[in-house]
Amino acid sequence: MESNMLSEEELSLLDAIRETGSLSRAAARLGKAPSTVSHAARQLETRFDALLFDRRRYRLQLTPAGHLLADEAARLMLDVSRLAQRVKQIASGWEDRLWIVCDEILEFETLLPVVQTFDALGSGVSLRITHEVLSGTWEALRDGRADLIVGATNEPPAIPGLRWFELGVMQWVFAVSPRHPLAKEKGPLKREQIAAHRAVVVADSSRSAGRAYGVLGGQAALAVPSMRAKILAQRQGLGTGWVPRRRVEALLARGDLVEKDTADPREPNVLYVAWRGDHEGRALQWWIEQLRQPRLAKRLVDGLDAFA
Repeated sequence: MESNMLSEEELSLLDAIRETGSLSRAAARLGKAPSTVSHAARQLETRFDALLFDRRRYRLQLTPAGHLLADEAARLMLDVSRLAQRVKQIASGWEDRLWIVCDEILEFETLLPVVQTFDALGSGVSLRITHEVLSGTWEALRDGRADLIVGATNEPPAIPGLRWFELGVMQWVFAVSPRHPLAKEKGPLKREQIAAHRAVVVADSSRSAGRAYGVLGGQAALAVPSMRAKILAQRQGLGTGWVPRRRVEALLARGDLVEKDTADPREPNVLYVAWRGDHEGRALQWWIEQLRQPRLAKRLVDGLDAFA
């Protein structure tokens, strides 16, 4: 049985007739004799046992069946071309896709220049960049929902094949709105003073055991979706808590937030880059190399002072 897959020449014929509306003009466009093009058109109709070309009008047109054939065949040919490109891509060491999960504590805008540079490589790798919070970031790598994680906090857990390096250190400041009752308290704030007021926390995205930083036993908490939301909530006087010092420098300078000393200061957080060493394609290797660059690492950890 003869295959109904269209050749590139037949696809070109359908496209030329659709664009020019004439067998003679289609022939001129294809560099063929009108009789050759006419014969090819009739062969197509015979093969598919359908009227593909409407010859009743002055301007030759594709019938609905002809349009369907042209559109679907072009789509199939494009799929075949893309498949061939992907096969070549994988054979040359590039992954089909790379899934990067950033801890929400980082700001996506700081990664945009890196994405642009990666696109310029023309690798064909599809990027997927999402975010998790706290335990959820490590969990994404452990559960196979990430090829690379950036900005994860706390010590690296036990994950088979885990590889990692330190991205940098994030410094924190305990800050409240100037309208908040704690703003007027003198001296370092004690645990009981802090616990008497609501904390603002970024909700952990872990599917199993979530946790929250800076919440004392019995303390009320307002969980928000991002660090930016946490800073905004604290500026509004909705609660207290630790925020990245570099992100709020402008708010502190303007007095929109007030820095408070505490009897129990928060230690700086080390942020990590991590991946599993069993599948290191060219795209993963490229991103790891970029993230090892001190200037980029500093930009990611410091973030953007969006409130300046």
